[in-house]
Amino acid sequence: MSSKIETLSGYFHDYQKSIVNPHRFWSRIAENSHWREKWTKVVEHDFKKLSIKWFIDGKLNITENIFEKNLFIFGDKPAIIWEANDPNEKGVTLSYRELFIEVCKFSNVLLKHGIKKGDRVILYMPMIPEAAIAMLACARIGAVHSIVFAGFSAQSLAERINDCDAKMVLTSDGNYRGAKVIPVKDVVDEALKQCSSVNKVIVVKRTKTEVTMKAHQDLWWHEEISEVSDVNIAETMDSEDLLFILYTSGSTGKPKGVVHTTGGYMVYTKYTFENVFQYSQGDVYWCTADIGWITGHSYIIYGPLLAGATTLMFEGIPTYPDAGRFWEIVDKYKVNQFYTAPTAIRALQTHGIEPVLKHSLASLKVLGSVGEPINEEAWHWYHDHIGKGRCPIVDTWWQTETGGIMLSPIAGVTPTKPAYATLPMPGILPVILDNDGVELIGNSVEGNLCIQFPWPSMIRTIYGDHKRCFETYFSQFPGYYFSGDGVKRDEDGYYRILGRVDDVINVSGHRLGTAEVENAINEHPLVVESAVVGFAHDIKGQGIYAYVICDMTNRSEASLNLEIREMVSNMIGPLAKPDIIQFVPDLPKTRSGKIMRRILRKIAENDTSNLGDTSTLLNPEVVDAIIKSVNKK
Repeated sequence: MSSKIETLSGYFHDYQKSIVNPHRFWSRIAENSHWREKWTKVVEHDFKKLSIKWFIDGKLNITENIFEKNLFIFGDKPAIIWEANDPNEKGVTLSYRELFIEVCKFSNVLLKHGIKKGDRVILYMPMIPEAAIAMLACARIGAVHSIVFAGFSAQSLAERINDCDAKMVLTSDGNYRGAKVIPVKDVVDEALKQCSSVNKVIVVKRTKTEVTMKAHQDLWWHEEISEVSDVNIAETMDSEDLLFILYTSGSTGKPKGVVHTTGGYMVYTKYTFENVFQYSQGDVYWCTADIGWITGHSYIIYGPLLAGATTLMFEGIPTYPDAGRFWEIVDKYKVNQFYTAPTAIRALQTHGIEPVLKHSLASLKVLGSVGEPINEEAWHWYHDHIGKGRCPIVDTWWQTETGGIMLSPIAGVTPTKPAYATLPMPGILPVILDNDGVELIGNSVEGNLCIQFPWPSMIRTIYGDHKRCFETYFSQFPGYYFSGDGVKRDEDGYYRILGRVDDVINVSGHRLGTAEVENAINEHPLVVESAVVGFAHDIKGQGIYAYVICDMTNRSEASLNLEIREMVSNMIGPLAKPDIIQFVPDLPKTRSGKIMRRILRKIAENDTSNLGDTSTLLNPEVVDAIIKSVNKK
């Protein structure tokens, strides 16, 4: 029974059915998967008490839906194609059967070292096949994987290990990133000085970097994998058992451990992958994300493999060894669907079209955009020069918390419009609310993007902090999921995402809480106070602008600037370094002491003509002082 939407009328037909009777709609979609025991009820939910359950009492294992369900048909088909950072290094292709064997073996390694159903395992790894194998092995035995992007600092890694009380860390000796070698194992060693729950660290030998291997704790992947059987029976999981925890920044300093469960996530990622990208058997699909982010989870690993697709993993960066690397890979593997971030598109755009013209790109059928709203200029460059005017662009909106794509064109089905996510996926009921929670009906309206009805892959809780989950996503507009994004619905009923309305900055598609960056800046002994805002950045989408009050006695701005940036890098990671640090005498505050970030954002954007009424501030004179200090630069 196919759930593929192939015409616009088919989309509207499915969408209407999904809204009128979501229970019947999702039941039909879920029947395409393999269940050990079928569910007794499709969904129960209460947004006001935050209780969400899908496919209740259903029993399954997500890896059986990738392997045992598909091996007879797809056993010899390529599952993962891996392209190394260095174009001269030979890549790896794993068929579904070969991947299955490796997953079974590493499942047995985990079991051998005492990892069992419900235990948390941290992955801090490069984009290598072992990372995918480790994810799937955790899922197979019922362990909960939590992947930490291997650009985060030791401090950030330690916070995540401690928050989920992880028993094991999987890592590598080092990572290749362009011309650099990153000493990843050293970061893990530093992090574990602050952690007591980890018993074992398993290390992939990738760069042959010299590392310290601690006796009775640190183990080599290649040695462990050679000592186990390749036969493993998958653990039976309840539909609502935890599949993974993925940490995302919020408007308070502590990262949030977003929890996704097994059954609903499986059903939704497979369904959206097949439909948004219009994947056909035999296609080669490539998402350029890192598996440390939700995009990598849902649309490099789980969604594609559940659909029996061939998915490409790339270890490197788009500009190494030159700005034509993406396009070289597209031609090398005859890629059909290509999914990347606006940041990458804008960065490559700055190199002109010469690197593009060297390559055919004739295999491409669908282009995708993810991570942030794509600006019109980048959309047109992508469409004209990469898609040659013939490939539809699916501009997807979704979040770590949603688990899968929520608003998007369906490739070749939905008429597209530059910079618009267009229409909701079947089963998704978006509403636009004003700041008082009143729904804005009809078209040509703008407000807060909320979702009215649950969907299978949505967040269930924040690990260890259910109250915070409710307060973050469900309290501001009772009865709705609040995305934190502003949205416009135009005269055609198409949706355009306007960006964050809370204190979160989207830097190159990575969400960073302003409080998290401020906390790191404030650790510097000479910093009195700081305020961080986002500003428009030509490449990153948003940059980080930090206003900092400092004790400048006998210190130069240049040296303090370097020290603060280094402190942020050490505490969070290089991606969180402020692009601009502005030293100021004070910060604009209300009489209750709240920093007026709205004013600071306008100053950062060089939009000081309409700052609004500043007379009610506790210290209105400081606004002119800040503007003067900015203009001096």
